[in-house]
Amino acid sequence: MSFFISNAWAEAAPAASQGSPLTSLLPLIILFAVFYFMLIRPQMKRAKEHRKLVAELAKGDEVITSGGMGGKVTNVGDSFITVEIAEDILVKVQKDAVTSVLPKGTLKEA
Repeated sequence: MSFFISNAWAEAAPAASQGSPLTSLLPLIILFAVFYFMLIRPQMKRAKEHRKLVAELAKGDEVITSGGMGGKVTNVGDSFITVEIAEDILVKVQKDAVTSVLPKGTLKEA
């Protein structure tokens, strides 16, 4: 019966290729580059623009705060501004709470 079954001999396993360490790190480097250009860099740009907007606030600017209030800046301090949201109604808010500066006359139209 053994003449019907041939012997199966195991072949030697192929030698594992020893690539450079750079090829194993390449996907990680590419992933970091994608994260940098898609997430980190745009966020840094927005933060820089917001710092510039806050630094250039002046009396008479019409602003929108992060809480959604709109009003005219009446006083600018080091870290706080006073915003007039209606006639004779003044609110003191942090400068960082300002999200945008509106064109002059925008709030009069509303």
